[in-house]
Amino acid sequence: MARTLPFRPADAGYRIAYRLQETNHCPGCGRSHWHVGRMTAECAYCATALPIRTGQTVGEGLVRSHGNAPTFLAA
Repeated sequence: MARTLPFRPADAGYRIAYRLQETNHCPGCGRSHWHVGRMTAECAYCATALPIRTGQTVGEGLVRSHGNAPTFLAA
């Protein structure tokens, strides 16, 4: 029986995504007019939908703690 490794998105290669503040061309038709929502952007001509790449984390990964509590100095 062959053993398979779990899926790792980092090894899957380039992912097409809509990037804010950049000129985005549709991978389906090549045009650049988009209807942008909260999670996806849809091409106005061929309706190809792409996830929006913002560079931010969502959900539980949004707040990160480094284990050190803030220290306040008395005046």
